[in-house]
Formats: sequence, structure tokens, C-alpha cells
Amino acid sequence: MADQAVSKPQAAVSSNTPDAVVVRFAGDSGDGMQLTGGQFTLSTALAGNDLATFPDFPAEIRAPQGTLFGVSAFQINFGSREINTAGDAPDVLVAMNPAALKTNVEAVKPGGLLIIDTGEFSKRNLDKAKYATNPVEDGSLAKWQVLAFDISAQTIEAVKPFGLGNKDALRCKNMWTLGLAMWMFDRPREPIHQWLRAKFAKAPELADANIAALDAGHAYGETAELSGPLKQLHLDPVPSAPGLYRTITGAEAVAMGLVAGAQLLELPLFFGGYPITPASAILHHLARLKEFGVTTFQAEDEIAAICSAIGASYAGQLGVTSSSGPGIALKGEAMGLAIMTELPLVIVNSQRGGPSTGLPTKTEQSDLYQAVYGRNGDAPMPVVAARSPADVFECAIEACRIAVQYMTPVMLLTDGYIANAAEPWKVPDPATFKPMPVSFLEEKNAGDELLPYKRDAKGARPWIRPGTPGLMHRIGGIEKAVDTGHIDYSPGNHQAMTDARKGKVDGIDVPDQEVALGETSGKLAVVGWGSTYGPIHQAVRRSRAKGMDVSHIHVRHIWPMPANLGDLLRGFDKVLVPEMNTGQFKTVLRDQYLVDAQPLTKTSGQPFQIAELEAAIATYFDGVPGDAGGDEIEPNLQQLPSVKAVNP
Repeated sequence: MADQAVSKPQAAVSSNTPDAVVVRFAGDSGDGMQLTGGQFTLSTALAGNDLATFPDFPAEIRAPQGTLFGVSAFQINFGSREINTAGDAPDVLVAMNPAALKTNVEAVKPGGLLIIDTGEFSKRNLDKAKYATNPVEDGSLAKWQVLAFDISAQTIEAVKPFGLGNKDALRCKNMWTLGLAMWMFDRPREPIHQWLRAKFAKAPELADANIAALDAGHAYGETAELSGPLKQLHLDPVPSAPGLYRTITGAEAVAMGLVAGAQLLELPLFFGGYPITPASAILHHLARLKEFGVTTFQAEDEIAAICSAIGASYAGQLGVTSSSGPGIALKGEAMGLAIMTELPLVIVNSQRGGPSTGLPTKTEQSDLYQAVYGRNGDAPMPVVAARSPADVFECAIEACRIAVQYMTPVMLLTDGYIANAAEPWKVPDPATFKPMPVSFLEEKNAGDELLPYKRDAKGARPWIRPGTPGLMHRIGGIEKAVDTGHIDYSPGNHQAMTDARKGKVDGIDVPDQEVALGETSGKLAVVGWGSTYGPIHQAVRRSRAKGMDVSHIHVRHIWPMPANLGDLLRGFDKVLVPEMNTGQFKTVLRDQYLVDAQPLTKTSGQPFQIAELEAAIATYFDGVPGDAGGDEIEPNLQQLPSVKAVNP
């Protein structure tokens, strides 16, 4: 999520130029809000602004039209400075129907701008949205600036020359709205024109109609500027280091990071997957990368998907599988098989709200226990967590490295927010990545004897391709004998192999933990993992500006954790752990380091807001935040934050 603009309430529409703006598009799930937001994101990136996005859509394939639970929204925070979150409160809300207004309006800043399509405010749609009266007419929107007009009629008029019926004409409404937004923020339309021509290459009349709608929305902005609240705003490009940039989603970054990891290992990549929200996009992206030695396989179920990946690893490829929480649960036994056979495997978990089917399209961090502990028997497995869409790329490479160098399955944690959100990414120079070529065992490793479980200095057993002459050996889920790999149920052997598997994972070389912002000791450390990075970082930055002695620590390696993390945490008087679950990482930290980590939890399906975290930090300190006059605020170490964040 990207940080909210620090500006006056009317920043998006005032004459004072802000350095960042938050815009939310909201409408029925058939109104094309995700496509509108995606194309506006593209134009924003081309303009050189930093940005972060938050797609928020219903789980239903097509919820009943006009209903509250069928609303789809897309929020983008962009500006001429560094952006870390998608913003707390929108400066501008584009509401395409009453339900979109009802579910989103209270999030808008007082004084912000509401752009409303009155063409959808019929008695029937107002009833579906549970409005007793029309909010555009009853004065209930007085604390916002309102630009209400019939976008539907404007669209129909714009595409009339192309002979479309009303139903098809209204499908261009999102392009009309996008055109208006393009005018508001001084964006060029030509890239969108090109995209539409490519998208509708087989139906040029539809391309022309959508382009006409886009241009009509842009022209309306020029006309509406003459009176009313609508104003044009230009945000300068953010200062950036020279290089090649592109927007990237977490799902795209996972796919490219896995391919990069396989290339650095000089291995073909096999992906065995089964569709599940929000992980399905990884399969879609990898399927387009066959020229890089990628094989994709959509299995009949989650168990077959992971077992096919284990088979690929046994055959000498880099096996990868992916799912979300419910599918990860189904893969649990096969994860144990990969641990017992000690084969490399990367498992991507795009977390969503649970348990069971839960909240399929909403975000959560509630699979941490599942990742660290969730298998039968003592089955240790490394866990790496990405903090943002761009960060996923390096995390995927790291997961590949650990899996192969230590002959173990590795879980890579992302979540629904990271998977769907987008941000600018500076494409790295491939030369900066160190190759990690794999060595397969080609001959017996103990004189005339093969010891398939003989371990190297890292505790890893050799990787043996099936069919290698003279290296036939057993493989499977039953306990293996030390070194030989023969079946062995004896107590001493099981103890030795359990200790060896645990020792191998415990000994993985993990970089020392760094402090993301602040000092290495002090009054308060805010410790996060995964997608909470953006809001934590901005909340800590703002709190430090008010004189509070607070630091931000963000953990990538969840298991095993960095060797210096315990000493680092003990250097602070208090530790606060915000996470989108009921306190799972807090429990792990308490267990491993005996520190009095305090939880700040949220399970609403929505990311943390900066304001929620800033308020929680303030409870640790005496005085009113902001009244410190630049002097350090003394901590109130007795006052702890609530274990539950206020859900907006």
C-alpha cells in the first residue's frame, strides 16, 4: 500500500499543488474499474510519478448488478515523491453507481472531490444500495465537493456514430471516466489509444468507440473546468536514479523472479499449479515464458500439482508450485514428502483471508503458523516473506537459492494485496546477480559405495538425477537411514535424521537483520513482515518527525530468522508487532527470543492504514503527538496499544 499524501483536505482539487494524490475508482463489478485503474496506473508510470495501487474487488464472479456486495474498487496513490502505500483516504472518488458511493464515500477526505454518475441513480439502484433518499439531492454529501452528472448519457452520445446499442455503448463508460481522469491529472491519451487498438484489433469499430469515449471524457474535463469544483492538476515526475523502469504486480514479480532464479541455477523450471485466488495469476504469467525453459502444468487438484513439482525436482529440474491458504493445506502431506526426500522445491503462498474459503479476494497474513509449523511430524522448512510487489522478485530468487543449496522445500509468502497491487520497479541489471550453478552427483561418493544421504558442509545431501549410471537409490516418504537412505525405523536413526533435517534448516545462511528506519536500539521497535512494510514505514517516519524514539524493523527471513535479530530486539524497551492476523509473528518472536513483543492486529481483509499505526505508536509515549517541539518524547511504557486495530 502506498503512503497517503500529507496535504490539505482539498489537495486534489485546490490551487495548491500537493506532492501526492489518492484516487479511487469504484463501480459495479461489471463496470471495468480494475481495467480503468490498470490503464490509469500505466499512464501514471509513463508520466514518471511514483505510485502504489490497491485493487479491491468482490469474490463473486458476477454479483447481482447494483448491489453493495458487488462493488469493485481500484485505488492508486501517486505523486512526485516516494510512495510506499496506496493511501489512507482518497482525495478523489469516482462513483459509478449508488452502491459504489455508499460503500466508499466515508473513506474520502473531508473536502475531497466526488465524481458521481447520476445516470445510474435510479429508484431501483438507490433501493439496492439501501438509500432511502437520493444522496446527491438530500444534502448528505455536504462535507465533500460534488461533481454529479450523467456519465452514462455522455458516453452513449460519444459513441453514437458507431451504431452501438445502449448495452454495448455503456460498456465504454469506463473509458469515458478514464478520459476524464486523464485530463484531471494531465496525462497523454496516445498510449491508451494504442492499447485499445491492440486490444480490439479484430473489432476495430469497438476500438474506435472506446477511443471516442476516452476522448469525450477528456473533452468534458476541459469544459467542466470553466465552472464547478473540477480542476486540472499536474504532478512532476519523482526524482529517480537513471535506469529502465516498469510497473509490476506481485504476481508478475513472482513469475519473473522464479525464472531468474532458475536461470541463475542453470536449471529448467517446472511449475505445477492449480487455479486459486489470488495465486492463479502466477501460472498465467509463467505460461508466457516458455522461451526461458519454463514448463507449466495445470493439474487436476492441489495435491497433484505439488507432487508433479516434486517429481520434476527428482528429475533434476527446479520444481515450483503455488497456491493460497486452502490449497497450501491440501499440499501439506506432499510438503512432508519433499522434506523427507530432501528435494528442492519452491512453494509460493499468496495468502488471503481465512479460514476455509474465507475471503478469497481480500488480503491477510494469517498463514504464518501454517508456513512455519503446519505439517505433521517435525518438518522444518525455510520461509521467506516479501514486503512489496517489487520486492517479490528478489525474494523469489532467494527462495530458489535456499531450496537448491540446502536440498529443501522453501515457502515464499506473499498475500492478496502484494499479488494484485502494482508499483514502479527499476529493472535490475542481470550482471549484478551472481550465478549459482548446480552440481549433480555423477559418480559414487564413498569409494565403491553410493551414500545418497551423505551430507556436505551445509548439511545438504547430493542431488542425483534418475538414470545416472551406478547411482540407483531409494526415495520416498518412509524414514531413511543415515547416509545410505535405506528404510530404517530404529529409534536412534530417526533421532539422528530428525536432528540432521532440523540442523540443516537452522544452519541456513541468512543475512543479518537491518533496521529499515531509525536506530539499532531505543524506546520502541515496530517489527513487521510482509506487506505491512509500507504503512509501518510511513507511520514510523511521521512519528520520528514528531520526536518519538521509534524504529522500524522488517523481517524477510521468517524461518530461520537472522542470527542477530534477538540481540537487536533486546536493544529496545518495547516491541510492537503489527500484522494482519491475530498475532502469529508476535508469538514466534516471543517463543524464539523471550521478548515481550506486543501485538497490533487487524483481520478486516483490508491493509493497515498509516493513521492506525501512527495512533498505536503514540500510545507508547506521553504527551500529545506533534507537541514535542522537536524534542524527544518520553515513552509511557505502561500504556500498551489495543490488540485490535480499529477497522474502518
